[in-house]
Amino acid sequence: MKERIQKLLARAGYGSRREIERWIEAGDLQVNGQTASLGQQIDVTDKVILRGQVLRLASRLRATPKVLMYHKRSGEVATRHDPEGRPTVFDSLPRIQQGRWVMIGRLDVNTDGLLLFTTDGELANKLMHPSSEIEREYAVRVLGNVDADMLKRLQEGVELDDGPASFMRIQDAGGEGANHWYHVVLAEGRNREVRRLWESQGVKISRLIRIRYGAITLPRYLRHGHHQALDTKAQRKLYESVGLTFDDGSLSVPEKPKATTPYQKARAKTSKASGRQGSNASRRR
Repeated sequence: MKERIQKLLARAGYGSRREIERWIEAGDLQVNGQTASLGQQIDVTDKVILRGQVLRLASRLRATPKVLMYHKRSGEVATRHDPEGRPTVFDSLPRIQQGRWVMIGRLDVNTDGLLLFTTDGELANKLMHPSSEIEREYAVRVLGNVDADMLKRLQEGVELDDGPASFMRIQDAGGEGANHWYHVVLAEGRNREVRRLWESQGVKISRLIRIRYGAITLPRYLRHGHHQALDTKAQRKLYESVGLTFDDGSLSVPEKPKATTPYQKARAKTSKASGRQGSNASRRR
């Protein structure tokens, strides 16, 4: 069954849809000897080449997708390669045989906390797309005086350079002196939005940590620079949150059919009674 090229390659884990669209626009992809076009319909039988490398779509699509939590450190760059030679978040990720890690969202260099990575580009696209309205929660340490009117404005909405913005929720998280902690929730991922919202009110952020992305919360035990794969239950929940189905390749054992005819019910009743008698006899011995 044919699909749009950017969707099929994303599902195979070659990158997010946006990244693949950029490859197509740059002429980096070929299908059956011809330059690929946006929205082109392909399937696994087509020969797809990226910058001279033949893509193994069939084997990639058969592989079980992976999702990884990573605790980013402040100072790391959330990109695959940095021209300035700074450490990147990809430097600490485990190597994989099938697929490549696709980053879900971004964090700026001075922000630490939860980053998600996956081998499933379709999942990454869903989790990042504004229409999914996936919540991002941050712990913020604010330097400056914050009053009730300011918190009200931040939730009702303020005008930023790229349009209106607001926090869905703000929760006081304690603190002493000039520094105070808040937990804030957004449902979009615009560039430096948390910092810009607070700065619009004349206060500064002295610490910023992302502690949740959608259904996934950063575990307290996961140290900076360390990663952990999601278990099947958490991964399935993440897929369901964006309307996708997670297939881990496992086989389910079908349930034994229930007795439906009088004869089958009588046989089941006799078998059950025999089992009880055998059990009683064993206990008497």
